[in-house]
Amino acid sequence: MPNLVRVTDPSDPRLHDYTDLTDVRLRTAREPAEGLFMAESSNVIRRALRAGHRPRSFLMADKWLESMADVLVAHPDVPVFVADEAVLRDITGFHLHRGALAAMHRPVLPDVATLLAGARDGQGARRVAVLEDIVDHTNVGAIFRSAAGLGVDAVLVTPRCADPLYRRSVRVSMGTVFQVPWTRLAAWPTGIDDLHDAGFDVAALALGEDAVTLDDLAADPPERLALVLGTEGDGLSRGAVAASDHVVRIPMAGQVDSLNVAAASAVAFWATRLPEAG
Repeated sequence: MPNLVRVTDPSDPRLHDYTDLTDVRLRTAREPAEGLFMAESSNVIRRALRAGHRPRSFLMADKWLESMADVLVAHPDVPVFVADEAVLRDITGFHLHRGALAAMHRPVLPDVATLLAGARDGQGARRVAVLEDIVDHTNVGAIFRSAAGLGVDAVLVTPRCADPLYRRSVRVSMGTVFQVPWTRLAAWPTGIDDLHDAGFDVAALALGEDAVTLDDLAADPPERLALVLGTEGDGLSRGAVAASDHVVRIPMAGQVDSLNVAAASAVAFWATRLPEAG
């Protein structure tokens, strides 16, 4: 490990990528602007690397060097910052107990048409999730995990949606944000036109008098289907609902009108999954 660097000063400028990790507003502005994102835990780091993401540096305590040795040896030119637990806490703002952190180069996102055409090994996407203005990083990560597990081919996020590559989103997703192709729409709700141009039927998950049930949609699903999920609390915007081809609701019992958006996504993905998704 020729690039092992022991650090004792939390204010060391070489550690800039790792500072203020607990300040969500600061980090969500900094990370895209500085071209990086954080991978937290040895498992998530490995998933990111397998997906082709490039590390800028690693940060960990001594006790994780052995278990991460294969990763570090495979990237001999990448700095490995090592510090005592107390110093790590001062740097990051929390107790680093998941193994390691890696500052990764943020990838350039593809345009929507390229993403949809390239999904499913170049055969083109058939099941897509659209996240409208979902601001909770935990929900974003949970939706990506459901998308990965239930056969969704791609995820599109609106301009005001939370960053799927923010540390908490990545962690909650268990690194599945690296395996599900995704990109950010340039405009919304006019971005629905891009889905129509690609041959998708667009289904808005929302309550409404004209809504059909998810059972009805699943009984005769379109060949290409995009499911639009709305922000916490207010749900989907009127513009998104008006531009969609279908309004779909999940049948509920017990005087409950709706589910948390992450839970609703899992139900909808499962109900509309393609046969090969299991």
